[in-house]
Amino acid sequence: MLKLSYANCLADRVGEHGLDPDHLAPGGEAAAAIAAHTKKLATTRGKGWERWRELPFDPMRREHVTGVRNAVERCRGKFENLVVLGIGGSALGNIALQSALNPPTYNLLDPSKRFGPRVFVIDNVDPAYFGAVLEFCKANGGIQKTLFNVISKSGETAETAAQFMIIRDELRKAIGTNYAQNIVAVTDPAKGTMRQICDREGYTTLPVPDGVGGRFSVLSPVGLFSAAMAGIDIDALLDGAADMDQACSREDITQNPAAMLAYLLVELGETKGKINHVMMPYSNALYLLADWYRQLWAESLGKRVDLQGQTVFAGFTPIKALGTTDQHSQVQLYREGPNDKVIGLVEVESFADHARGVHGDMTIPSGLGVDAVKYLEGAKMSELLNAEKRATEYALVESRRPNYTIHFPKIDAYHVGQFIAMWEIATSYAGLLLNIDAYDQPAVELGKQATFGLMGKKGFENFKSQVDSTLGASTRVISA
Repeated sequence: MLKLSYANCLADRVGEHGLDPDHLAPGGEAAAAIAAHTKKLATTRGKGWERWRELPFDPMRREHVTGVRNAVERCRGKFENLVVLGIGGSALGNIALQSALNPPTYNLLDPSKRFGPRVFVIDNVDPAYFGAVLEFCKANGGIQKTLFNVISKSGETAETAAQFMIIRDELRKAIGTNYAQNIVAVTDPAKGTMRQICDREGYTTLPVPDGVGGRFSVLSPVGLFSAAMAGIDIDALLDGAADMDQACSREDITQNPAAMLAYLLVELGETKGKINHVMMPYSNALYLLADWYRQLWAESLGKRVDLQGQTVFAGFTPIKALGTTDQHSQVQLYREGPNDKVIGLVEVESFADHARGVHGDMTIPSGLGVDAVKYLEGAKMSELLNAEKRATEYALVESRRPNYTIHFPKIDAYHVGQFIAMWEIATSYAGLLLNIDAYDQPAVELGKQATFGLMGKKGFENFKSQVDSTLGASTRVISA
């Protein structure tokens, strides 16, 4: 199991910048609040926008895994490239799973050493980026050997719709009437624009389950299909999530890692001014999980009003960093800049059993003949990495900067599944502690509507005039 070390967030380690440990004791402020919130979450799980809690459990799990495996089997051996089309929650989880659980050089490997097709996730409408991926696929296997996984519940998200329209046109030109075999769509099972297109054109489809928002969807077919296509063990992923869910259903805050994370981060933010939350994995493989976490934490908790409609401007700014890289770029700020952060360190205890196809650990050889670096001879690289993490932790405590550590025994699908579930449940607790709706995103919707207006979508014309009126023709421009 993952472990959470949180002593460095308490006052007996970081003084006035930490929380009172007595609050965590039985009968204390935190213990009582978390016990009450745990009881509430037990009554709401699996309902409304909390249906994501049931993804690791039957019957949802059985249904989704069966559907994903059937789709993978139909596609197995037919494609050299897999291109995922999506944005936000339809992309970040896919990227994180591939980065964590496949070698960093996965797409460069000989087909005999890969576990499936090359995988690309296009989560932007940058034409240069999109065009480069498309041209690569054409030159390496061809468009005919490229499978496109379009992910959109409605089919009306502008970015994904634009990507899909271009790809559909390219496939029709290259393949003709049989182009539908190159598309797997993850969309609403019953309604919406994309569902209509899928039914009309005969695409293989998988469901975006009702009550599962995008940022909570990685353990649904949204994330499972591309993972399974690349040979990732989706059962182990869901097993990890299920076991973590059980641990995070305990009423005792000292035995519930998600509740503890939520309480520490919310209280440090609300009462100690620690409004910036850094996630700093000491592993390249886990680095892009920080991107997934950033959307989850920012989009869920950044809210203008509370549940009673009172203006509160709640939320915290999630920041990603990479150990040891960012010891040399960001830690100076973290130690001597504004004391407004909580730093989350992520440590891997053993690299010996790392992700498939990756060298486990490496020994630093002797023989250089330089006394200044002799202390490194014979040490494992993982020893150096974890010593640097430990040293950074010490330096942060010495500077009275609150921090915590999430310990991975090793990097595999099971523990990545645990990490995902822990943060999703922590987000639910944080929403309750902040008294906000953790599942809506009204500010995102306004931007979408304005985009529709600027692009000429019928019914949204008023947004174009509002944008033009608000921004106007800028006269304060400097041309270099």
